[in-house]
Amino acid sequence: MSFFTTERQTPTKWVLCGAVVLCLSFVSLGECQTTPPPPLPCSNFKKCDTCVPNAKCLWCFTTNNCTEYPVSWLLPPASMCPLAQARWGVCWLNFEALIITLAVVGGIIIISIAACCCCCCCSSSCKKRRSRPDGDDEIFVRRREEIKQRAEERNVERKARHDQIRKKYGLMTDSDHPYSKFENE
Repeated sequence: MSFFTTERQTPTKWVLCGAVVLCLSFVSLGECQTTPPPPLPCSNFKKCDTCVPNAKCLWCFTTNNCTEYPVSWLLPPASMCPLAQARWGVCWLNFEALIITLAVVGGIIIISIAACCCCCCCSSSCKKRRSRPDGDDEIFVRRREEIKQRAEERNVERKARHDQIRKKYGLMTDSDHPYSKFENE
């Protein structure tokens, strides 16, 4: 019990405690590991319900026997069992219908993915096309305003220069009465 006291613990006690915990974690609880029994060969099954739950077995209604699925072939050859009479996985669905169903479902999934991709791509490019003229219009209007503002500034500067020249040569009329030029003559 001195280990759990409030005294200062030395590193060797912590290392010893860690080693004990590590050893205990590796010790098994005495469970015996045995190898599973070898699987029964498919020929031992005499009914479809007992044959098809095994993934390696194929039931043929033509011959009413359970045989090993020919893994070297994607589909069982017709010499072994016709596809319409072969059952694999479940007894109520023949192999032919299973292949057709899987092909249709796979095709629907591929078409759905392609349609979603096309919709996403088209909608984003359509949005870009729609937004571009708005952006171009804004840029065009902004540039037009800048050009007008610079032209107005140049006009004001030009008018100021012309007024200075008129004052210099006495051509500037008195702004109080515009007919003063006629009175002096």
